[in-house]
Amino acid sequence: MPPLPGAELVRTPVHLYRYLLRCCKQLPTRAMQQHYQHAIRQGYNSHTDEDDPERIQLIIQRAISDADWILDKFSICCVFQYNKK
Repeated sequence: MPPLPGAELVRTPVHLYRYLLRCCKQLPTRAMQQHYQHAIRQGYNSHTDEDDPERIQLIIQRAISDADWILDKFSICCVFQYNKK
């Protein structure tokens, strides 16, 4: 399951960049949001010279699945912390 609606519409690196930044808003703390926003910017800048369409699509698919994993991880952690109270 994608972290946000619209993952299936991500086709270009710019769309991916904006999509991942929107995903960061779902993270529980501001520090986590800033950490992942920085990582997204660094990843985007390091791949700006990529011109192989197959490689770009592979990067997009991997980034979306990684974002899904991260958001699932933190949502599960938050549920467990809530249940401990």
